[in-house]
Amino acid sequence: MTPKPVHLAVYDTYADWETGHATAHLARAGYEIRTLGPSAQPVRSIGGLRVLPDLALDDVRPEDSSLLILPGADLWDTSDALAPFARKARAFLDAGVPVAAICGATAGLAREGLLDGRDHTSAVSFYLAATGYAGGDRYRDTDAVTDGNLVTAGPTEPVAFAREIFGLLGVYEGEVLDAWYRLFHDSDAEAYAVLEKAGALG
Repeated sequence: MTPKPVHLAVYDTYADWETGHATAHLARAGYEIRTLGPSAQPVRSIGGLRVLPDLALDDVRPEDSSLLILPGADLWDTSDALAPFARKARAFLDAGVPVAAICGATAGLAREGLLDGRDHTSAVSFYLAATGYAGGDRYRDTDAVTDGNLVTAGPTEPVAFAREIFGLLGVYEGEVLDAWYRLFHDSDAEAYAVLEKAGALG
């Protein structure tokens, strides 16, 4: 059975390096990756990549998705322009559909109140504290965190972010998931053999 698409949010100044491991390996595992913009108009990443979204934010429904991925972006901290994406994340979580947020997107979720009752992480605890959110006691000082259907990570942890996504969706599990992380995070050559044997290298 073909899984529902994964929706990757894209908006001006989005951090293009933060989601590449996740989307590449999800695509290899059979997930269609559909980009989701504020509108149907092109956006430009912080690295200067021009992306024409597949869908506008208002056109996606949680029931049509396997996962919503929210990358960081300068706009999360400089304006309220991305607040609609945080509200969409609330709709996904309320519907039981996973959300994965990294870097500045975690601050957007904090402002929306979505981290107040969930374990989470981000760049650093005081970055989220500056949002005025009420979830400081649930902050975990680690590379990435999964609590229920929510994955969070800081900007330096795209590999750990992907690892949590794969585990949540069941793309890789157990020894294979651990080997994937060791290969891409630690350059552990021994992990390659585990992935090759499991047919997890594409």
